Amino acid sequence: MVKIRLRRLGYKKNPVYRIVVSNSTTKRETAPIEQLGYYNPKTKEMKLDKQSALKWVEKGAQPTQTVRFLIDRCNDDGTLNYEKKAVEKLSKKAQAKLEAEKAKADEEAKAAQTAEATEEASA
Repeated sequence: MVKIRLRRLGYKKNPVYRIVVSNSTTKRETAPIEQLGYYNPKTKEMKLDKQSALKWVEKGAQPTQTVRFLIDRCNDDGTLNYEKKAVEKLSKKAQAKLEAEKAKADEEAKAAQTAEATEEASA
């Protein structure tokens, strides 16, 4: 069976991968049938020949789970469509303060609603 998979390059704790088409029974580091591109997970840099990858999939090549993800997220020019999540990390004190402010705002909103309801009822 032919697979589209990653071939690891780079040095210790700094991997760089080539996206290759190879036989599933061969080792990861053997000569591939075809090289489709490369991927650097640290910098999120990728270059992939998407048309060639899709042709291999049509022929019956099975991409690994990671390669399938990369092909799906790939733009037409072969670069990775990566959106960094904007998650702000807060300390425990800052989280507690934020929750207290939200609770206070909720109480004020409820008080304003009850005041409006009593004004409408009296009018």
